[in-house]
Amino acid sequence: MSAWLAWAWCFSPPVWVFVVLAALRGTGDAFFTPALGGLRAEIVAPERLSDANALLGVADSAARVIGPALAGILVAAISSAAVVAVDAASYAVSVLTLALLRVPSASQPTATPWRDLANGWSQFRAHSWLWLTTAQWSLLNLFTYAPYLVLGPVLARAYLGGARVWGIVIGVQAAGAVMTGLLLIGRRPARPLAVSALGMLAVPLPCLMLALHWPAVAVGGAACAAGAGITLFGTFWSTAIQRRIPAEMLSRITSLTTTGSFALGSFGLALVGPAAEALGTTRVLAFAAAWGLASGIVVCCLPAIWAVRWQDSHPARGTKHVPGAERSGKGCPEATGLSAGD
Repeated sequence: MSAWLAWAWCFSPPVWVFVVLAALRGTGDAFFTPALGGLRAEIVAPERLSDANALLGVADSAARVIGPALAGILVAAISSAAVVAVDAASYAVSVLTLALLRVPSASQPTATPWRDLANGWSQFRAHSWLWLTTAQWSLLNLFTYAPYLVLGPVLARAYLGGARVWGIVIGVQAAGAVMTGLLLIGRRPARPLAVSALGMLAVPLPCLMLALHWPAVAVGGAACAAGAGITLFGTFWSTAIQRRIPAEMLSRITSLTTTGSFALGSFGLALVGPAAEALGTTRVLAFAAAWGLASGIVVCCLPAIWAVRWQDSHPARGTKHVPGAERSGKGCPEATGLSAGD
């Protein structure tokens, strides 16, 4: 898909071509992300999954810092079209690498897509901590992160110092994520979801700083903390999913959590502008900060979050996991590696 975007860039087609290609790019991501969610558990030893998730977060965050800087240098040295073409070629390398990857084959009974969806939904509903955190992310993206992404540049231009300062703020946020990911390697918290929930409390801090019109240093520090919190949450949340969901269900669960977490956020991006015009930028950001902090505190206090304990074994590699067994108290921790009280 990036190759088609490179072609479109080189030959200057109308805007609608970019819109269609961008939509197709999003469709490709929709196939890739759930598959990646299941792939990690297939190729990484159970006791190292947390480290793998942390390193993947480090790579993603580092690319967000290094990528724009490198792209700017290449655009200045050669041309924009050539840079996009290089980006497209990098995807070809990724495809080749994935094609060479070998994973254990697993025989599964034939089922219809609707049956697969129903089974995935049943597994999703069976874990209260899973749908609670997904709902938290969904509303956080709608009410907190969307205003930050849309109104942050507006206030940066209004009082922080413009695009250059805002670029530094975003870079500092990614740097916070990178440093945290490296520090998390080898960490095994007894209650991983409780630690994840605490990390989410940092996400609304940049909105609070912007609403108070604090200086760029404060906004940058808050952004760094937010990046660290997102990495903290993502590392241990992904590990909990990979450790507690049967391997054959991981891709379906990742599809549901990804859709649930980000679908409302896309609507939020469209609604923030009109809301800011009607209510004012400061009020919207203040609400975004208040919602993020209040909802984060509520999630931190939920028993379902604190009940999830660290585990290295995988239910699919032991005995079969029965959805809802952990809620009825009929699970078998000794057989599955599940701790009491999911």
